[in-house]
Amino acid sequence: MLQLIETRASVLAPIAVHLQAQPVLLLRSILFNVLFYLNLLVHFVVAIPTLVMPRRALLEMARFWARTNVWLLRVVCGIKVEFRGVEKIPPGPLLVAAKHQSLWETFALLLILPDPAYIMKRELMWIPFFGWYTWKAGMISIDRSKGSQALASMNADARREAQRGRQIIIFPEGTRRSPGAAPSYKYGVAYLYAEMGVPCLPVALNSGLFWPRRSVRRYPGTIRVEVLDPIAPGLTRDQFFPQLQRDRDCDRAPRRRRRSRAPRQRHAHGPAGVVVLVLLRHGPGWCT
Repeated sequence: MLQLIETRASVLAPIAVHLQAQPVLLLRSILFNVLFYLNLLVHFVVAIPTLVMPRRALLEMARFWARTNVWLLRVVCGIKVEFRGVEKIPPGPLLVAAKHQSLWETFALLLILPDPAYIMKRELMWIPFFGWYTWKAGMISIDRSKGSQALASMNADARREAQRGRQIIIFPEGTRRSPGAAPSYKYGVAYLYAEMGVPCLPVALNSGLFWPRRSVRRYPGTIRVEVLDPIAPGLTRDQFFPQLQRDRDCDRAPRRRRRSRAPRQRHAHGPAGVVVLVLLRHGPGWCT
């Protein structure tokens, strides 16, 4: 009987620790969110002079803002960042096709690219301060309501910026997707690749595990960004599109490896271990 009690206590202990950690995690997340938006407001004000300066000055200010956000995540939330494969980034103009799971990559990719230009919804350009700065930085807006006309306009703007040696960042899925969600790639990226005639650089990441969409919580762990092998220009759209999908889906491999080890925990602890397994699979540490 005593052995049974000790066994159940050892199984339930991780559950208790997990539940006790939730209020602390929520408080740290709220603190980070407050500091994040305060930091944004401060940079909005400090960056005003860059509106009459060369574009490079604004990009450097944006890059500094990105560094401060990464620092806040590490200090307040315990979220670290690991960039892998940055040596694969070729010089000159590129089409960067990145996963989109979180707000995080909308600023963090500034840290690894020398002269990036994001493709973004036109509505974002109407936001005071933010819209002014994105216009000054030469970002590319797209009006989704115009259909094929919007695609033609986006292609022309992207070609113009690529001729200036810039890296064009596009999120081929169009919106944020949860980690592990079935891919939903838009074919527009294939048209853009064919029109630009430059290498395409796939970028995989797992930011959504630690900065989930539509949530105030920020889970500790390590955000990993994997720069994959560039796709050379010259492929047809039908050749390029499936290759891009295969390359960018490799960021789901760590989930499969971790899941394959889980049954050993379940069998080691008996029926009660199933509860612990559920927490491990859905808690903040899963797939880090």
